[in-house]
Amino acid sequence: MTLDPIPPSALAFTLQVERLYAALLHSAETREQEPSLGGKLLYVGELGPHGRALLVAGNIAGAASLAATADVAVQKQSIREGVADFLVNSLGEALRILKNEIRKRETVAVCVAAAPAAVELEMLERGVLPDLLPPIEIPDVENGQVLISWRVAAAPAQWLPKLDRIALDCLNELPNPESAAVRRWLRLAPRYLGRLAQGLRLLHCEPGVAKRFVARAGEAVQRGEIAVEVEITLNAGEEPLRLHPPTSSAPHP
Repeated sequence: MTLDPIPPSALAFTLQVERLYAALLHSAETREQEPSLGGKLLYVGELGPHGRALLVAGNIAGAASLAATADVAVQKQSIREGVADFLVNSLGEALRILKNEIRKRETVAVCVAAAPAAVELEMLERGVLPDLLPPIEIPDVENGQVLISWRVAAAPAQWLPKLDRIALDCLNELPNPESAAVRRWLRLAPRYLGRLAQGLRLLHCEPGVAKRFVARAGEAVQRGEIAVEVEITLNAGEEPLRLHPPTSSAPHP
């Protein structure tokens, strides 16, 4: 089975979310083994294309996020695709939800059905000060890191988690703050990215991690543990590597 090309919109959206996630965690001060924005309020602003990606990045990073839009179609889309957990009619309703989840250091995304300017004015009047605002600077990819992505020819819900576990095992061999953030991304991004990117995984990592992942994924395919074609790409634009399961011999009559 030949894999269809990755839709450019899915790849661009996933890359945008990954870079925004990196920017958010870059600003986080945490002593936890795994970096998290639990207990922090992120104000996203207008829930347009950029705000949607930022809201997803905030979810993956563990923040309590607040967005706003008067666009009814965008409101419905945010709930339908799971980008926002709650759609409310006022800032007061949003704050009641957010305060409770911030106290518990839980992840939540709330969208107010109103123009951002009106919401921001009321935030000033109420003295609501977000811990995090939309990132102004996106951190550069570290020198030497590669962008690796993988997908499968069929049944992604069955086979992608097996490849994800291989990648996590490779990352676990490098216990440092950078790999901890990548591990969180790999664990939680599939949950929050939604249907647009459900068949694609990508992350930035050290070349050694990418090399081990390719080798171990190939071994798993050859052993039959992953019984589907796997496509792995190192850096966008390069020719992908395709791993094919061994062809089983037909039984004799």
